[in-house]
Amino acid sequence: MRTRLLALAVLLLLAGCSSGGTRDDGRITLRFQSLAWQEESVEANQRLVKEWNASQPDVRVEYVQGSWDSVHDQLLTAFEGGEAPDIIHDASDDLADFAYGGYLADLSGLLPARLKADIPQRSWETTTFGDGVYGVPFLQEPRVLIANATWLRKSGVRIPTPGKPWSWAEFRRITERLSGPGKYGVAWPLKEPVSATLNLSLSAGGQLFHRGPDGKVTVRFQAGDQVVPRTVHDQANTDRSASPTTLGSGGSDTLPGFFAGRYAMVPLGFSYRQQIVQQAPKGFDWQVLPAPAGAGGLTQGVSPQTLSIAEDCPHKKEAAEFLDFFLRPPNMVRLALGDWMLPTGTEALKDPALHRTKDGWATGTALAGHLSPAPAQSVRGYPEWKDKVATPALQEYYSGAIGIAELRRRLEEDGNLVLARYQR
Repeated sequence: MRTRLLALAVLLLLAGCSSGGTRDDGRITLRFQSLAWQEESVEANQRLVKEWNASQPDVRVEYVQGSWDSVHDQLLTAFEGGEAPDIIHDASDDLADFAYGGYLADLSGLLPARLKADIPQRSWETTTFGDGVYGVPFLQEPRVLIANATWLRKSGVRIPTPGKPWSWAEFRRITERLSGPGKYGVAWPLKEPVSATLNLSLSAGGQLFHRGPDGKVTVRFQAGDQVVPRTVHDQANTDRSASPTTLGSGGSDTLPGFFAGRYAMVPLGFSYRQQIVQQAPKGFDWQVLPAPAGAGGLTQGVSPQTLSIAEDCPHKKEAAEFLDFFLRPPNMVRLALGDWMLPTGTEALKDPALHRTKDGWATGTALAGHLSPAPAQSVRGYPEWKDKVATPALQEYYSGAIGIAELRRRLEEDGNLVLARYQR
């Protein structure tokens, strides 16, 4: 309780102890909580807010700096306290409970036709719950392989392209070929293993979550769902082609070893390229490769970054007008470049700046059409299932502590008990 009260107090201070409202001079003030954190991204967000304020004297947007750390709990505290920001930056896989809980406004009748048409339906599916749309998906990133180009070139292995990617079996063989004493073909940073595993499993035909005619979701860990976990497990425990020490690491933690020549490749989100550009030693030659493909081709799940409007916002129309401005194609390009990610908008994706070969932009953009809603996108109770069941089970399996049969039992039996509480 003390922690929740402290979180609420912090949000109240950030918010100026008020939700968006109208000042004595008649000017509307909307609070926009942004989760941008990289310097270029923060600058892009703040500049767009300033440009809006300069052109809209009657509707002022107040920029509030938020954090991705524990954002779900922070927002829940704010919603329950009636002090949520008017405009909310989040990720689509965090929206389901807020949408079903009545905390977010249905944007169906608020958004302009231009914005609706510009973003593909597959992206809108990530923010659609029931009959409503509760967020605008605007930035997304595929998972890619960041490779030591010199190492791969000297090894003579076939270099994959979006047109001819590696299969998962070929990927395993190549990482074994690239390994040697003190060196590994791949370093999997799986401190948070669930999202990476589920999203990449779509490429192998995995689905995991199955919705029945009654609308209820159950977990079934079938053959397609097992391809990616088995690959990682066998690389780390059988082939010794994956570093066992990085399985509990975050993506940034693997970069020093990557630069030092201990790992040939690291599977990372597309935005990690910014850190690589900033941190790589002079002369270090790296390249972006597509993730392996399977029965589902290059398909992989994504949970786009989103912008939502709080249900309690007293000026939803004005907030939607800000979203329309903020996400115009040129502005979406600026946001994508600032975050080193891909825009969801079809017009923004055409921008030449996103098709450069430099820093792997062209490879990432070529994958945009293969991105689908993450498997857990609309599953109520997913945060609890992820934290209490899937994360510890996958961590133990990847470390070799349990086998595939026990992993399946825990994901299905234990996992379905958790999900059942949210579907009564």
